[in-house]
Amino acid sequence: MSAAALRALHVPGAPLVLPNAWDAGSAKLVAAAGFPVVATTSSGVAEALGFEDGELAPADQVLGVVAAIARAVDVPVTADMESGYGLAPAELAAALAEAGAVGLNYEDTDHARYPALRPVAEQAERIAAVKAGADLVVNARVDVHIRGRSVEEGLERARAYLDAGADCVYPIGITDPATIERYVQLGGAVNVLLSPDQLPIEQLGRLGVARISLGHFLHAAAMDAAQERLLRLSLRDTRS
Repeated sequence: MSAAALRALHVPGAPLVLPNAWDAGSAKLVAAAGFPVVATTSSGVAEALGFEDGELAPADQVLGVVAAIARAVDVPVTADMESGYGLAPAELAAALAEAGAVGLNYEDTDHARYPALRPVAEQAERIAAVKAGADLVVNARVDVHIRGRSVEEGLERARAYLDAGADCVYPIGITDPATIERYVQLGGAVNVLLSPDQLPIEQLGRLGVARISLGHFLHAAAMDAAQERLLRLSLRDTRS
């Protein structure tokens, strides 16, 4: 599947809803349910590999999961690649294209100096380099709001990332309708996280949102269900 097919699904007002998978099995469930795209969750992938989130999983193992997902489904795959797992932008773009992905989340957190954010100009250059490296749909995550910084800084970053070629901006953590509208008014596609305190999907569509991610929430729900089942079994065995 091509990046163009994924790009065309980003329609402001008719948001693309993305349940985020963490392995080939969960990706097949997403596709079988009728979703037109499979996205990954970095935290779910990391946990499935035995690591914590935050670029602690090795890049080659993460890319291996992406490749396994791309082989398992017949829909476009976009990968949460955090801030690149230490790969140079051109190297990251080539590796994703080889793995079969047609898009990525690319965030401006500098994990080597966590919780610092990369300077705006530096992240814009990295986005442009990824775009030059392969035909990928870049969802540029803006981490300002989860760091408690200002809306104005977030908008400045989003504007710079769109100017650098990002296909979509992802100001993670915003739930206020007025703030969402300000991002939409920049003129690019906007992604929001469907957190428990987020607005309903229908209202997000009316605000002009083009993409909605479930992030880690699907993986968390699956793990909670598995844990509950295991605990019930364990208690049953203890009482017998």
